Amino acid sequence: MRRYYRMLATALFLAMVAVISGCSSEQYIVLDPKGPIGQQQKDLIIITTLLCAVIIVPVLILTAVIVMRYRDRPGRKARYTPDWEHSTKLEVTWWTIPIVIIIALAVITAIYTYKLEPSKPLESAKEPITIEVTSLDWKWLFTYPDEDIATVNYIKFPEDTPVRFQLTSDKAMNSFWIPQLGGQLYTMSGMAMTLFLQADEPGIYYGSGANFNGEDFAQMTFDAEAVSDEEYQAWIQEVKGDSPALTLDGYEQLKKPGRSDVQLFSSFPEGLFQYIVTQYVEDGSGGAHAHHGQSGDSGQ
Repeated sequence: MRRYYRMLATALFLAMVAVISGCSSEQYIVLDPKGPIGQQQKDLIIITTLLCAVIIVPVLILTAVIVMRYRDRPGRKARYTPDWEHSTKLEVTWWTIPIVIIIALAVITAIYTYKLEPSKPLESAKEPITIEVTSLDWKWLFTYPDEDIATVNYIKFPEDTPVRFQLTSDKAMNSFWIPQLGGQLYTMSGMAMTLFLQADEPGIYYGSGANFNGEDFAQMTFDAEAVSDEEYQAWIQEVKGDSPALTLDGYEQLKKPGRSDVQLFSSFPEGLFQYIVTQYVEDGSGGAHAHHGQSGDSGQ
C-alpha cells in the first residue's frame, strides 16, 4: 500500500510539472509591465509575496518535519514528553514574527496605496491626453474629446505620454483593465472615474473588462496600442478623413446589447460622455454623482 501511495504522489507531481511547463509567459502579462503604474504594482506584488513567504515557507517545512519525525512507526526515537505544555521562547517567536510582518505589510500597503491612487496625475514633461471610456453590453466605446474622434474596442495613444482615462458605464458596472499598464478600475453608471496610465514603449497591449456582466462578457476585450507621436497624429488624421461620424442615433444603436468589431468614427456628438454619465439623473436633482479625481470642468 505504501508503494502505491508513493507511485501516486510521483505521478501527481510529474503531472503538475507538465501543466506548469506548458504555460507560456504570455499568460503572466501582469508580471511583464510596460508602464510606471504597472511596474510599481509588480514591485508591490513581489514585496508582499516575499514577506508572506517568510511565514508560509517555514510553516510548510516544519509541518513536513513534524509529520515525519513524530509519526507512529516502529523504532521511533522522538522524545516522549507527555507533561510538556508551554515554551515562552516558542510563544514569543511564533507571535513576534507574524506581528512584525503584518506591521511591515500595513506600512508598505499604505505607502503604495497613496502612490498608486488612480486619479493622481503622473509626473511627465508631456501633457496628458484624455480618453473617455464607456462600457456597454458587450463592447467598449472610446471618445477622444480633444481630437473629436471615437473608436469601439480599440484605442491608440502616444508612448511615454500620460493618458487620462475618464470612465463610466451605460448600464451594468464593469471593470476597465490593461494588465501591462496598470490595475483595473470600475466603470459605474452615473459616475465618472479617473485613471492615469502610461506606456513606456511602443506595443499592442491586451485590454479587457474584468467584471462579469452577462452573456458575452468574455468578448469585452480591446487592443491598446502605443505608438510614436508622429504615428499617433497621422492616425488621427486618417480616422478623420476615412471614417464615418458617430451620431446620437448611432450611439443608441451601438449601446444595444451585442458584440462588436473594431469601429472608428471621425466625430461624435458634443458632450456625449457627459450625456451618458447624467442620462439617469432626474431633472432638478443636482447632477450625477461626484466625479472621482476630476476637476470641475471635466464634464465639458
